Amino acid sequence: MTSPLNDPSARQDPLILGIESTCDETGVALVRGNTLLADVTASSMDEYARYGGIIPEIASRAHLESLVPTIQAALTEAKVTLSDVDGIAVASGPGLVGSLTMGVTAAKSLALALGNPLWGVNHVIGHACVDQLVHGPFPEKVMALVVSGGHSSLLLIRDIATDVEELGQTLDDAAGEAFDKVGRLLGLPYPGGPHVDALARQGNPHAIRFPRGLTAPKYKDTHAYDFSFSGLKTAVARYVEAETDAGRALNVPDIAASFAEAVVDVLTAKTLAACQRHGVDTLVIGGGFSANSQLRQMAAERGAAAGITVRIPPIRYCTDNGAMIAALGSAVARAGVSPSALTIGVDSSMPLDVITV
Repeated sequence: MTSPLNDPSARQDPLILGIESTCDETGVALVRGNTLLADVTASSMDEYARYGGIIPEIASRAHLESLVPTIQAALTEAKVTLSDVDGIAVASGPGLVGSLTMGVTAAKSLALALGNPLWGVNHVIGHACVDQLVHGPFPEKVMALVVSGGHSSLLLIRDIATDVEELGQTLDDAAGEAFDKVGRLLGLPYPGGPHVDALARQGNPHAIRFPRGLTAPKYKDTHAYDFSFSGLKTAVARYVEAETDAGRALNVPDIAASFAEAVVDVLTAKTLAACQRHGVDTLVIGGGFSANSQLRQMAAERGAAAGITVRIPPIRYCTDNGAMIAALGSAVARAGVSPSALTIGVDSSMPLDVITV
């Protein structure tokens, strides 16, 4: 069947349905150009509180149950039907294999049934692309810091559809992952990140000097834009143990604030240094951890001081959602990127220089 995108006039402003299922959120959205028409998310996060983390099998089953109702809800919200859709975009990596498989299988089925093109896209790059739905098209060159429970990545974007270069990444724990683990150390509910953030706002960020990973001069050439938070997490654990052994009451807000300060200090310092070195004056921050209040404040303050515009989408677009996948699908479709084959698989560790598969 002939794709509507074979019509040049349709290619300028196609209606793209995006499916996100990399972890525990089932997200479906519809985007035309840079305009979001619908964004619906079903989350299974509440099911994991008693386990202290995501259970992949439960997540996969939740996607299986949620995909069809979520697609239907998004179509209803956008006031369109499947026959109006011009193309399908789906996150094909990185993420949990079972969860990814659910979304990719659904996307393939829709593309085959509708005769529409399919693009398997990179979930992490989608976290940066979604900002275009809020703040408009990117300038010619932009830096993106994507920080979440699984990723801390620094990307130089020359063209969101065709040219993304990974400058740095986490070598161990991602920022959000470190927050969840420290939350567990402090006896906070899962997921710990939001609870640590809330407590940090009550504490003194300079009360305890925790280490800044990979910031020593010896790492300037080898890991200038890489991140490491496992040593910081260990330092917090040792501090808590030492205070407890000494019989001193823990000042949890101060611990949370000092820990958070160490994380966001490294993230912002390395990212703004990369902006200056590469001649970039616009920084986009995305991913679940971009909801962190200290990161937003420090990035805004340091960006303003350096003459760099900092763009962070609203919190609703920070966690995994269908809008980010539909946005990236729209970008690659309008750029004329060839669709993916219906035989595409999933890649749990998809490289960040891969935009589409």
